[in-house]
Amino acid sequence: MPRHQSDTPSGSHRHSLRQLAAPARLRESLAINRPPSVRNAAIAGVQVALAVVLVAGALHHSPWDYMAGFGGLGALAALFGRFAPIAQRRRIVLTAGGLLVMPVALLSLLAWTGLPPVAMLLALAAVSGLLASLAHRTQMGAPGAVIFIFAASAALGPFQDPLVLLERTLATALGVAAAWLLCLLTDQLRDLNVVPPAPPTAPGSTMAPAGTHTPPLTPGYAPMQALRVALCAALAALLAHAAGWSHPAWAAIGAVAVMQGAHLPGTVHRAWQRTLGTMAGACIAWAILSFSPSFWTLLLAVAVLQILTEMVIGFNYALGQIFVTPMALLMTTLASHGEAADMAISRIYDTTLGAAVGIALALALSSLAERMHLARHHGAGH
Repeated sequence: MPRHQSDTPSGSHRHSLRQLAAPARLRESLAINRPPSVRNAAIAGVQVALAVVLVAGALHHSPWDYMAGFGGLGALAALFGRFAPIAQRRRIVLTAGGLLVMPVALLSLLAWTGLPPVAMLLALAAVSGLLASLAHRTQMGAPGAVIFIFAASAALGPFQDPLVLLERTLATALGVAAAWLLCLLTDQLRDLNVVPPAPPTAPGSTMAPAGTHTPPLTPGYAPMQALRVALCAALAALLAHAAGWSHPAWAAIGAVAVMQGAHLPGTVHRAWQRTLGTMAGACIAWAILSFSPSFWTLLLAVAVLQILTEMVIGFNYALGQIFVTPMALLMTTLASHGEAADMAISRIYDTTLGAAVGIALALALSSLAERMHLARHHGAGH
């Protein structure tokens, strides 16, 4: 009697682990792609950068200067829909704006109630799963749910004045409004004839060897992925919290980043890319923050880094991380000052932990079809 397919070595978790750890996965993760349009990417980066400068700069000169960071978070809505027709892009940016404002308001409300840190991290994990599902159901596309979870993580800080809840929400919404207006005024500069990139065969995958086939996405994909993301974010954040690290939410973000999708090759590609890019980017952040820059120097650096991120991330996700890491750290500094070396090192630790948790859970929760897809991918790549 023939063995059941799940008993075959190529479908086992142990066999898949060896394939994920193979040097070929690292080589694949370092491959350079040709992006659909550097022009559109650069325009999206400039739109976000201008929105950040306008909103954060205006808030800095207002009685709500401590809300400048939340205004910058709302401006990230302009990252989405860069290949869409103009009318559709407006709807996408507004939808992305809602997915930025909603978690900021929700987690700020929970923070105001005085929940302990562990409860807040669990709430962040649950919201992360919800955002992953909504991002998939609304077909938001790149850069994916991680942007929304990054905004949510900024709202974990406790406060007592209920007005802070309103201020955070309105500041984020102001950033969304600025992003939408700038897209309205400048979208005609984009190349509207660019064919959007096809969905990758594996999330974050940099290459798809001939002969591989992606398992189809079933109607249950979004709920299942939401559960995976929530579990992954919770485990990574709680491990970082138990270790006494100062920014456990960053571990959750790192874990979710490698879980953006259901298939194993892209998961390990994204883990390599995010970890290596974060190491280089953290060094840049440390170099900038060690000089104790002024608010306007920080804001200018954020704007430049945002543009550079969008121009290079289409070539390889690791290249984007080299610039997005210092940008995220500088945006964090705009909202709450921290010691430069501590923040940079924490980012590396948290990202590495998150990547490890993401890979471990992706493999542990994988289906037989996903592991067989990895086996075919591994065989075709050799």
